[in-house]
Amino acid sequence: MSAHVLESRDGFRYVASVSMRALNEIEAKALLAESGLPVAPAELARTAGEAARTAERIGFPAALKIVSPDIVHKSDVGGVKLGLTSPQEVVAAFEAVMESARVAAPAARLDGVAVQPMARAGGAEVIVGVSVDAQFGHVIMCGLGGVLVEVLQDVSFRLIPLQRRDARQMLSELRGRRLLEGMRGRPAVDMEALVELFLQVSGLIERRPDIRELDLNPVLAYPDGVLAVDARVLLEEPP
Repeated sequence: MSAHVLESRDGFRYVASVSMRALNEIEAKALLAESGLPVAPAELARTAGEAARTAERIGFPAALKIVSPDIVHKSDVGGVKLGLTSPQEVVAAFEAVMESARVAAPAARLDGVAVQPMARAGGAEVIVGVSVDAQFGHVIMCGLGGVLVEVLQDVSFRLIPLQRRDARQMLSELRGRRLLEGMRGRPAVDMEALVELFLQVSGLIERRPDIRELDLNPVLAYPDGVLAVDARVLLEEPP
């Protein structure tokens, strides 16, 4: 159960208990992919051997990430291994991330690892998020992704439903937008692909108001499109 501060039409604020369920990365990406969002595919592996076989099938280089409903920031617990180029490396990486997670978060439930192909290099990191405001309802946020969002706090917000002009304004409001527009030899990213992603997220929330939180971080923005590499979704469950 989670407590949420709500406000009634007459202005009185009250606290309601809401039952929540966090989707793991595999579930979250499946939900997003079904709605047409560009997400990096990921498959669940519960053993080292299964992880190695999955990586061989999807192709190297591969990435492994811990899957747990109790761990939000995977890298903080040593739960991410990137650039794996052989089944042997995948087996070692599986054992390493599982052990690191057990030590760093001994109470966490560990479902296994997400195995996915490495995203191509060169993308600018962007974050896209959704949360629920007690007064206004669902709100969408964008900013520079990865650790930059925590360091720079350079973000922009709009209410859902989102219009195309709103999505473009969100990008124009970012102080670090020059990193997206191209500078010092870096090409500009596909801004219209980012706009379209924001609109897709808005549309998903309109269809699924039970989504209380959504985080795509990072979204890699390239000159020719975008790709959400990691995803987190929190659902409100019916009483």
